[in-house]
Amino acid sequence: MTPAEVLDLARGRGVMIATAESCTGGLIVGRLTDIPGSSEIVDRGYITYSNAAKIEMLGVQPSTLDAHGAVSEEVAAEMAQGALSRSQAGIVVAVTGIAGPGGSEHKPEGRVCFGIADGWGVRTETFEFGALGRDKVRAATVERALVLLASALSAD
Repeated sequence: MTPAEVLDLARGRGVMIATAESCTGGLIVGRLTDIPGSSEIVDRGYITYSNAAKIEMLGVQPSTLDAHGAVSEEVAAEMAQGALSRSQAGIVVAVTGIAGPGGSEHKPEGRVCFGIADGWGVRTETFEFGALGRDKVRAATVERALVLLASALSAD
């Protein structure tokens, strides 16, 4: 799925897009805004790399971070919902993960949690990209986020 195709789907639905990004550091919104005319569709991108930024900018609950950690579907859901409620967007994609290097037995390198928030609610998923290396995990995360946006924008 290309960024231009995602923008066309959003335009067709009459909604703006926002992103809430941790491990990608703004790469998703960057890919979307590479497209001429994207200012009609892209509302904003939140780069919330630290836990403090997630709390302050998106309203992620400290108790959620304490209970589940930053790399969790629970945090991805709160990031997505927070960005939706704090923007003019009709759909948000949120990502939080471990791009690497590193990770742990319980949260390995390449694990990324996604959240999609729109008028139908919030949906989450976790994707295990594996220890591909930082650049490849981040690139794969951007591609998966575009697919998730397109899927949500295509749903009836």
